[in-house]
Amino acid sequence: MVDLVRPRFRLGQTVATPAALEAIQQAGQSPAEFLDRHVRGDWGNLSADDRALNDEAVQDGSRILSAYVTRAGEKIWVITEATDDRGHRSATTILLPDEY
Repeated sequence: MVDLVRPRFRLGQTVATPAALEAIQQAGQSPAEFLDRHVRGDWGNLSADDRALNDEAVQDGSRILSAYVTRAGEKIWVITEATDDRGHRSATTILLPDEY
């Protein structure tokens, strides 16, 4: 069960591409909305297999990917990179799928 109140992992530094920020702004939304969903384990529009991989990644420190659609119909990805040698996640990026 997803805990929609408590963050499941640390985001590290959060960054976004200009194109993703523009798409989010044009939809009348905020980057915080997508980051909040991501960090709480609402992975968005992913297959059951990809959701399971994310759940495992929270535990083992590998990369986490969420996929969302803005109110304007634009696809947005949020990616939290794998942990470093000390177990810290260094960065989370908001981007458009074609920017990956």
